[in-house]
Amino acid sequence: MEMGIVAGRVTATRKDDNLVGTKLLITQPIDLNGAPLNAQPIITVDTVGAGIGEKVIFVRGSMASRSMSNKDSPVDAAIVGIIDSLEYEDLKG
Repeated sequence: MEMGIVAGRVTATRKDDNLVGTKLLITQPIDLNGAPLNAQPIITVDTVGAGIGEKVIFVRGSMASRSMSNKDSPVDAAIVGIIDSLEYEDLKG
């Protein structure tokens, strides 16, 4: 699983039948401090009702398609959680 912040929304009036009714969001991967990683933003399918500006948990690859009710959906990245809070201790050094 990875963390990201929802940066925008994608509207696609024509898409695969298995994606009809899904919400597509632009998600920027972030580090534990909430800073954007040097990765390009990706398009994710929202499975939990996330909104722009929210920190989220997302998965990629086969795990993403498993999060869909139709396992045949052509999904490569999916938001599976909204982060309410995050606590961690940096154990380096």
